[in-house]
Amino acid sequence: MAVCLDQRARDEHHPCSGGSGASAPSQSMAPQRARQELKLSPREFALAVELGEVATVPAARVGGRRRVPLTELTRLGAEPGFPEALRERLRLVGVREGAALLGIGQPRFTRLARAGCFGPVRCAVNRYRRLAWLYLAAELEEFAAWQPGLLHGALPRTVRELLAEGVDWRPRLWRGRRVAQLLGEAQDPWAVAAVHAAVLPPDVLQETVPSVRERLALAARRPALTATRPGSPSGAALAGVLTARSTEEVHWHRMSLTLVLAQARRRPPRLPGDAEGAGPGSTVQRTEQALLHDGDDQVPRPVVDPPPRQPPATGRDG
Repeated sequence: MAVCLDQRARDEHHPCSGGSGASAPSQSMAPQRARQELKLSPREFALAVELGEVATVPAARVGGRRRVPLTELTRLGAEPGFPEALRERLRLVGVREGAALLGIGQPRFTRLARAGCFGPVRCAVNRYRRLAWLYLAAELEEFAAWQPGLLHGALPRTVRELLAEGVDWRPRLWRGRRVAQLLGEAQDPWAVAAVHAAVLPPDVLQETVPSVRERLALAARRPALTATRPGSPSGAALAGVLTARSTEEVHWHRMSLTLVLAQARRRPPRLPGDAEGAGPGSTVQRTEQALLHDGDDQVPRPVVDPPPRQPPATGRDG
């Protein structure tokens, strides 16, 4: 029996690009109106888009918000039990509710989550400034049906050994979901490169992309992993889960970034200050000089992780 990494979290991310639907206003709807049509709260709608439950398409104008195809609204509205069935697929639970749903104690629930048996879809900072993970109730129910033997009795030896080493797959699985969504939304090679760059530690990013101008281009396209402001108290509490840590993760993103940059460089990056020209007083020139003078601490700190590999298989023991 394999250590139970959530299959969907590893390699069945549903990016919210949602296919090749048209983005013309006559064939799609603005997000706010689509949310109202689907009878979802703002939080539910945002989660539905992230999980691919509601597909979106690029806006007609560059920089516009992604839109929801009318065909998607028709499809969801025709589902049996709409909208309650859709809301149930989006229901999030914390440790207490999740443990109750699985019929186990909270300590065992946490151990299973740390071992990667199921992955969180949200991370938040609670009132005590501690990191809290949220899970899809539907995925927990799938896990219970798929691996009922892990709910009671002794855990497999390999799982126990991983936990004894302090392994925690929750941040990595969460980052994997978010990266997959952002890659699905990226519309050009520079945007794809920016997703991979966002998760690399600053020193690794500098080694991989020596050009200051290219790092500026990546920083300008850097996607947000969470809605939390980096400098806020909540942002500080989240900082530890936003950047790839393991050698394997870092290597995966570095290799992906190198490959996509080879394609992106065919069209040199355009920076916000380029319209002012490349003279000594331009925005780009001043920013480049500041980076060269002050070092790479000026480049925004990166934030995520690739779809992780499954840990080694193990047999169950008593």
